[in-house]
Formats: sequence, C-alpha cells, structure tokens
Amino acid sequence: MVKLTQRLGGLVLRFAAFCAALGAVIAMITSRERSSFFVLSLVARYSDLAAFKYFVIANAIVSVYSFLVLFLPKESLLWKFVVVLDLMVTMLLTSSLSAAVAVAQVGKRGNANAGWLPICGQVPRFCDQITGALIAGLVALILYVFLLIFSIHSVVDPFLLRKS
Repeated sequence: MVKLTQRLGGLVLRFAAFCAALGAVIAMITSRERSSFFVLSLVARYSDLAAFKYFVIANAIVSVYSFLVLFLPKESLLWKFVVVLDLMVTMLLTSSLSAAVAVAQVGKRGNANAGWLPICGQVPRFCDQITGALIAGLVALILYVFLLIFSIHSVVDPFLLRKS
C-alpha cells in the first residue's frame, strides 16, 4: 500500500510539473504585442531575446522528459537513472528561469547605468504574459525540487533497508 501511494504521489507530482512546464512554454511562445507612437512602431516578442528562447527550449525539454517518464514502468531499472535526469532537469530549469527573470527585470525596470529604458510601459500585455510564463516556470522548478527529493528518497530508501 505504501509503495502504491509513493508511486501515485510521484506520478501526480510529475504530471503537475509537466503541466507547469508546458504552460510556461505556451505562455511564452504566444507572447507578442505591437505598440505604436506616432511613426515609431515597436513589436515585442519572446524570440527577440536569447534568454527567453533558452527558457522556451528548456521548458520544452522538461515537458517532453516529464511526459516520457510518466509511462516508465515501476519495475524498470531506469528509475536509478531518472534520479540523475531529475537533477539535470532541475538545474536546467533553474538556469533558464534565472536568465529569463534577469532579462524580464531589465525589460520592466530598465537599467539607467547602461542607458536601457523599460519597455513594459509601451507593451504591458506582453510583459504580463511574460510574467505569467515565468510564474509557471517557477512552479515547474519548485515541483521538480520536490520530485528530486522524492526520487532520491525512493531510490536510496530500499538500499538502506537492505543493510538492516
């Protein structure tokens, strides 16, 4: 009964992480807004910034990985390798989220020292959608931290019980 509960808990966490990462990808990819000021036109889209592209690619990789692991049989020996992959995915999410948040912060507040002006006043819907994508990415990261702890516990625990 305990193993079934653990397995079900892991699957629910993994499915929630899949949904959060996929939601981050969809929110980021669909973010686009055009703004005009007299003759000047500004088109804001995620693909203009390398950090946002990296965020999309990383979350897409995490989505695919999470989806595939959902169908991994519980008797498979690959679960020991899943722990390593969960660690790598957690690091990937951390790096992509931190890069995207840094760029979003510059977009929102600008940087007076570098002479970069904030753009969120001109394209607020774009910035709101980016913020939503970043929140979904943060949820995916938090879920993967819990998944990593869960994976380590489920792989290490049987080894500790054998020695007793």
